Amino acid sequence: MSKPKTARALADHQAEAIARNIRVSPRKLNLVAASIRNLPAQRALADLTFSKRRIAKAVKKLLESAIANAENNHQLDVDKLFVSTAEVGRGIVMRRFHARGRGRSAMVEKWFSHLKIVVEEREAAEKPSRDARPGFGKKAGKPVAETNAGEAA
Repeated sequence: MSKPKTARALADHQAEAIARNIRVSPRKLNLVAASIRNLPAQRALADLTFSKRRIAKAVKKLLESAIANAENNHQLDVDKLFVSTAEVGRGIVMRRFHARGRGRSAMVEKWFSHLKIVVEEREAAEKPSRDARPGFGKKAGKPVAETNAGEAA
């Protein structure tokens, strides 16, 4: 006898890929992960291809794996895929020491990270705009014509 199957954690229109113990600090990995969140999958691949950061190659490989999972395991349309989440987690920390002068030592921490990318199938019209986020984009408030008219009076 085997144990019963667990229910699928994701929705039917989503697929994921997970990378564990990537040799980069979570802060640096999160910079790359933040650059691809809420982007179409093809645009995210293009951004990662031309990124100057070393870890972008590993993130691109994981994104390609998530896209392949969506296409082959869940029969999703590749052209409609968006990166819905890119979660960065903290892995282990290897501690080494660095010999210093006068018999002292300094701690060197080598951080590892986990990355989970979830892609989902949705129409292009459903994509949240980056300018729609509060505090970003054009100035919020009154139109320019109203503010100038109020100053003149």
